[in-house]
Amino acid sequence: MRYALPFTLLSFALVLSGQAFAADIDWSKVDAALGKTASVQGEIRRYGIPRSDLQVIVDGVTIKPALALGGWLAFEPMADGALVMGDLVLTEPEIEPVMMKLLENGIDVTALHNHLLRAIPPTYYMHVHGHGDPVAMAAAIRSALAESRTPFGPPAAPATQATQIELETGALDSAIGMKGKINGGVYQFSVPRKDPVTEDGMPIPPAMGTGTVINFQPTGGGKAAITGDFVITAGEVEPLIRTLRENGIEVTAIHSHMLNEQPRLFFVHFWANNDAPKLAKGLQAALEKIAVARS
Repeated sequence: MRYALPFTLLSFALVLSGQAFAADIDWSKVDAALGKTASVQGEIRRYGIPRSDLQVIVDGVTIKPALALGGWLAFEPMADGALVMGDLVLTEPEIEPVMMKLLENGIDVTALHNHLLRAIPPTYYMHVHGHGDPVAMAAAIRSALAESRTPFGPPAAPATQATQIELETGALDSAIGMKGKINGGVYQFSVPRKDPVTEDGMPIPPAMGTGTVINFQPTGGGKAAITGDFVITAGEVEPLIRTLRENGIEVTAIHSHMLNEQPRLFFVHFWANNDAPKLAKGLQAALEKIAVARS
C-alpha cells in the first residue's frame, strides 16, 4: 500500500532537496557563462549588466548607469535547478533580435516598457524569467544579449567605492526614513515591502526585484534627478500616483514585471529634477501610502 506524505513533511523534504541542489551548483560556471561576477545576498546571486556604453540624456541631464541604465539578473536556487529573473536595458533596434533569441532558447519575456520619458536616445526595459539549469540559462541570456551592444568584457578590477557625494545625504536619510548608499555616483535606497512576495509558492525576496528602488543623482546646487520604481499592489496605485503628482514628481510608467506573483504587483516609475531634500520629502509621503517594511 502507498501512503502520501503529510504536506508539512513534503514541504520539509522539498526545502532540504532545494538546499542540497543549491550546494551542488557551481556558480563559477554561471559566472563564466555570463562573463560577470555575482554579488551574493543570502542565497541570491545577482549580476549587474549596466549599459555603460550608452549616453542617455533626459531634460538636459546625462543619466549615470546606476540611476536608470542598470540592467541585472538574479538567480535563486530551487529544488530542481534555479529561478532567474532580471531586467535588460535595450535600445529600440535591439528589442526584436534580443527577444527572439531569448524565446528561441527557452527564456520567457514577461514585460517590455519604458522607465523614462523624453530620453535621447529612448531606452526600453525587457524583463526575463526562466526556470532550469542555471548555467544553461546564463548562456542563453548571454547569447541573446550578443544581439545588442550591451558591453561584456573581462571583469573589471574592483573600483574604490566613493564615500562622498554632492548631496545632503543626512537630510535624504531622514526624509526617506532609512540610510541610503552611494553607488556609481548615485545615492540609492532599497525599501522592501512589508509582506512577503511569492511566485508559485516560492518566496521572491527584494534582491529578485520586489523592493522599491529610489535613486538620487546630483545635478548641482543641491538639486538631484530622481528615478526608480515603487513596488505596489493594485489598491495602492491611485493613492501613490496622486501623492507623487501633488509633490511635483512625474509618473513615467505603470506596469507589471512578473506574471504569477502573489500578491499581484505593479511597478510605478517616476522622474523629477529639483531640490533633493524637497523631493525626498515627497517620496516619503508616497511611501506612506504603501505597505513597506520599517526597521
